Amino acid sequence: MREDQLRHLVDTRVRRPGAVAEAAAGRRRPDSLLGSHGRLMMIAADHPARGALRAGERPFAMADRADLLDRLVLALSHPGVNGVLGTPDVLEDLLLLGALEGKVVVGSMNRGGLAGTAFEIDDRFTAYDAAALAASGFEGGKMLTRIDADDPATVATLTACAHAVGELADHGLMAMVEPFLSRRVDGRVRNELTADAMIRAMTVAAGLGRTSAHTWLKVPIVEDMERAMDATTLPALILGGEVSTDPHATFASWSKALALPTVQGLVIGRSLLYPPDDDVSCAVDAAVGLL
Repeated sequence: MREDQLRHLVDTRVRRPGAVAEAAAGRRRPDSLLGSHGRLMMIAADHPARGALRAGERPFAMADRADLLDRLVLALSHPGVNGVLGTPDVLEDLLLLGALEGKVVVGSMNRGGLAGTAFEIDDRFTAYDAAALAASGFEGGKMLTRIDADDPATVATLTACAHAVGELADHGLMAMVEPFLSRRVDGRVRNELTADAMIRAMTVAAGLGRTSAHTWLKVPIVEDMERAMDATTLPALILGGEVSTDPHATFASWSKALALPTVQGLVIGRSLLYPPDDDVSCAVDAAVGLL
C-alpha cells in the first residue's frame, strides 16, 4: 500500500467515519453465493481480532495492517476469488479501498475467545451481530463453535451460536458455523482433528438454531474425510488452517475434499495470504484452479 493510500484511509476514518456506511450502501452485491466456477472461494482474515497473528514461522505476520490489506486486495483481485471473511475493522478498510465490489462478504461474529487465554473457550460475540450484517448489506455471518467437554463455558457459546443462526436466518443471511471438539493440552486449547471428533462437532453444529435453512459448515481436513462428511447434508466449506510446510500435500487434500457432494468451496486465510514462498498470486491461482 502506498503511503498516500494509507494516509487517505486513515484520514477518511478520522474526518468522515460515515464514509464506511456510504461505501457499504453503495457496494455492488453478488448475484449468488457461488462464483462463475459454481463454488464459493473465500479469503479469511478474521484472525487478528482473536489475537492470533502468527502465520507459519512468522509470529507477528498479520500485525502489519497495511501489509495484510495489500495481500487481501491482491487475493480478491484474482478471478475466481468471490468472497472474503473478516471482522468489522478489516472489512471496513476493504470497503473504503473499493475491494469488495461484487464479492460475497461474511462478517466474523464471535472473537471473544482470545488465543492463549484462560477464557479461550468462552467464544463470546464481540464483533458483528445479525442486524449489523444485514444493515451493511453483507451476505452472512461466521461463528466459531468449539465444544470442550471439560469447560462449562461451552454451553454459553452453543446458546449464543444458536441464537445467531436464527437471527441470521430471519434476515435471509448465511450462518457459517465452524465447529470443533476441543480440549486443553498443557494449558492450551487444541482442536481434535479426527473424523470421529468432526462427526460429533458437525452434528451438534447442524442442529443449532431455529432453522438450518441458511446454515453452512466450515470444516478442516481430517483423515477419512469421506466418512466425516457423510454426517451432514448441510453445505460445507473447507478451511485452510495453519500455513503448511508442504503446500503440495495441502492442495491435494483440498482437491480430494472438493470432490465430496456436500463440499461447496474453500475458505482459506493464512495459507494463501502468507504462503511459504510469499508468492500470494501463485498460491491463490493454485487454490482457484482446484475449483
